[in-house]
Amino acid sequence: MLAHILKVFISASIIVIVSEISKKNTTMGGLIASIPLISILSMIWLYLDTNDIGKVKQLSNGILWMTFPSLSLFLTLPIFINLGIKFYLSLFISIIVTFIFYGLTLFGIDYFEIKI
Repeated sequence: MLAHILKVFISASIIVIVSEISKKNTTMGGLIASIPLISILSMIWLYLDTNDIGKVKQLSNGILWMTFPSLSLFLTLPIFINLGIKFYLSLFISIIVTFIFYGLTLFGIDYFEIKI
């Protein structure tokens, strides 16, 4: 139980640090947020919990494939905001677009029988 609490604390701390830094310097906040800290921590937690390097490799491959559709959020959000759509609606629409791209990616992985 203590390990779960520690994992949540470390992961949540990263989010708080990024948001606080972004208040002062959005470029630095973006730089820190773009570092795959959550992915790295997830791989560490998975390895510590299972000691299975194969699962870590599969997770890493899955993260790689899922990076492409996640980029759609960062591409569409500023477009919608520039079109004059309010922030929360822009974010909501961008999330929907991202889910669509996740679905297309999962379909493509399955259709082309790509092994992750």
